[in-house]
Amino acid sequence: MSQQAFWLQQALAAESQPQPVPLQGEQLADVCIVGGGFTGLWTAIMTQQAQPHWRIVVLEKDLCGSGASGRNGGCMLTWSTKYLSLCQLYGAEEAGRLVAASEQAVHDIAAFCRQHGIAADIRLGGAVYAASSAAQAGALDGVLAALDQVGRNRWQPLGAATTVALGGSAQLQHGVYSPAAGSLQPALLVRGLLRVARAMGISVYEHSAMTTLQEGEQVRVHTAQGCVQARQAVMALNAAMPRRFGQLADSVVLVSSDMVVTEPAPEIIRQLGLGRGQAVCDLRTFVHYWRSTPDGRLMLGKGGNRIAWGNRLHAYFDQPSAYRGQLQAAIARFFPALAGVPLAQSWTGASDRSATGLPFFGVLPGYRRVFYGMGYSGNGVVQCHLGGQLLSSLLLGQDNAWTRSPLAQGPLAQFPPEPLRWPGTMLVRQAIRSVEAAQDAGRRPAMLATRLAALASMAGKADR
Repeated sequence: MSQQAFWLQQALAAESQPQPVPLQGEQLADVCIVGGGFTGLWTAIMTQQAQPHWRIVVLEKDLCGSGASGRNGGCMLTWSTKYLSLCQLYGAEEAGRLVAASEQAVHDIAAFCRQHGIAADIRLGGAVYAASSAAQAGALDGVLAALDQVGRNRWQPLGAATTVALGGSAQLQHGVYSPAAGSLQPALLVRGLLRVARAMGISVYEHSAMTTLQEGEQVRVHTAQGCVQARQAVMALNAAMPRRFGQLADSVVLVSSDMVVTEPAPEIIRQLGLGRGQAVCDLRTFVHYWRSTPDGRLMLGKGGNRIAWGNRLHAYFDQPSAYRGQLQAAIARFFPALAGVPLAQSWTGASDRSATGLPFFGVLPGYRRVFYGMGYSGNGVVQCHLGGQLLSSLLLGQDNAWTRSPLAQGPLAQFPPEPLRWPGTMLVRQAIRSVEAAQDAGRRPAMLATRLAALASMAGKADR
């Protein structure tokens, strides 16, 4: 049974956008952007702001927000806890710039929403990272020490009581807190960006899936009923990219992130101390993450569940989560007071996990004037704003820190091709589950499982 994720249902019920009209006939444009999620819409808006006279067309195969942008957890997290990975891949100077840019983007998104009247339920309540088992204690010491050395550490250590108070769960320990984070309702944001884009003169066509892409003197993007002829194009298809463009087939692995949200229980949320909208994560590789909503619900999610053979977008990714029972059990374990509160919905989505755990951008292989961005690896709410800056800079032909960044050079690592990728990924996934189950039980994990799990060291939201 296909379903719309909870956030998109909420957003569509609250809006008065015109009925979707598919692209029909041929249109000329300066830029055609395929994909109407965060990356595509931020890119369109930033490019239009820089070049008000350009004609920009956005094509979306379904509704804007029907993909990852409307079904993620809504946690506004930065790259600060990935600083060691950033240093390893891009060098210390660029790593510091990206950490600062991601922290600034949290405030830039909030300011944009205030300026344009987008009611996206943004609450800059910060972020809490904490251990949910003794084995996770001290996991962030290395990355925080490295941030300290360059004067970029905004994380504050929390005492035992404050960790519980800010994290909302007595299961947490050894917490740290950063004010440069928060939460939002992601579908309200993407639908708000759609409204603003249209008000700026950007043409957005929903229910307009790309059928073919051609490049000659112009880029031609065909749909079932029309065609856009443009000087340049951007492919912002997220999880559909590796199947659509075989050149990128081995650059990501599609892994589900599964979520549940409770019915409103505002008094319990208040008693748990989660009413500020802070985003909370434990320190697993397959992280538990949660946050409240303004009307007193709890959203809890967990990544690393279903892995797609050949990066196929299975129907599973549009259905209620098969892990609903496990997620409900996690709520009961972390928040006993919420154990009896019914769930409003479960859902899932495909996360395009790159081999580095970080996104990548550039010129689409085999083309000259077609750019792309992908690989957000489950941490894209804030990072898509940065992706918009980078892709807009490429479209504008600018020579700046974004176009010179290693982020703009395509994937820096690859997964093995099929038929090796899926079984190898499944083997590592099972090892991670085995290690974390042993740690939860206070046991020493098996050495082989520990070594296999280490192969996914870049997969989490924080360097360990």
